[in-house]
Amino acid sequence: MDDEEYYNEKINYYIEIGAIRIAGVDADGEYIFELNEDTVKELAPELWDSRMDYIDSSLLELYEEGLIDVEYDENLEATIILSPEGFDIAKEKGLIPIEPEGIYNDETEF
Repeated sequence: MDDEEYYNEKINYYIEIGAIRIAGVDADGEYIFELNEDTVKELAPELWDSRMDYIDSSLLELYEEGLIDVEYDENLEATIILSPEGFDIAKEKGLIPIEPEGIYNDETEF
């Protein structure tokens, strides 16, 4: 089994158990998947952990490249501030949700 087959089987499995769903298709014809945040932690904890690890490592990478600033309030709660370039990269990496006009699905009006 090649990598593409393996990943397609995993995606199909996650769709079948309800951990993810197809949210639509982007302008390039690529499927956009969405985690079912209500159940993914229970149904597919390995998927949730993998997603959180990806987010953590991606944010750290952006921080190390100087594309993120972190500010703390009096309760030591962090606020992440992205530079314009950091925002674009974060969006490409899937860290920032795609704007509804970038997703084509059954609810899209043409």
